[in-house]
Amino acid sequence: MNAHLGRVHGHRRPAGDQWQEVTAWRSPVARLVTLILALLLVPLASEAQQPRTIIPRIAYLSISPGPCTAGCEGIVQGLRELGYAEGTNLIMEYRWSAGSVDRLRECAAELVRLGVSVIVTGGPLATRAAKDMTPMIPIVMALDFDLVADGFVASLGRPGGNITGVSALTRDLSGKRLELLKDLVPGLA
Repeated sequence: MNAHLGRVHGHRRPAGDQWQEVTAWRSPVARLVTLILALLLVPLASEAQQPRTIIPRIAYLSISPGPCTAGCEGIVQGLRELGYAEGTNLIMEYRWSAGSVDRLRECAAELVRLGVSVIVTGGPLATRAAKDMTPMIPIVMALDFDLVADGFVASLGRPGGNITGVSALTRDLSGKRLELLKDLVPGLA
């Protein structure tokens, strides 16, 4: 099966006398949700033999002026599609700071005190606040342009630490994109 950029999974299904390949494409938000679930399931698997039920607690931290943004709603929808229902088998904690960096740090500290399973951040300022509050709780960034320059990861090849997520990598990928385009269109000048 060929790998395609943006492809999450593929399978084959019968179509008449032939097999047809079925490919599911996902938005960056759905990829982020998949990443969050992977982070949640690894620690839960080690505790699976204990008799108590563990309900994951996911935090969404943003500097936005008000409650849940479009990105936050996309994460909740993606979790719902994967079988997680808020209040049933998932607890969501939402914190926003209405543009105040000081309030953002307070919100991040509060989420750490609550013992959330993972913190999803809506931008680099929220990521910085969460990073400053915890080296242990996984932090999933919704978007950042330069993870290394911002000091969130040591390098793209070996990020280390507790931060992962989506990066635009615009500057780093421009040369590679041009190289791929030249490979696809021979003789391109």
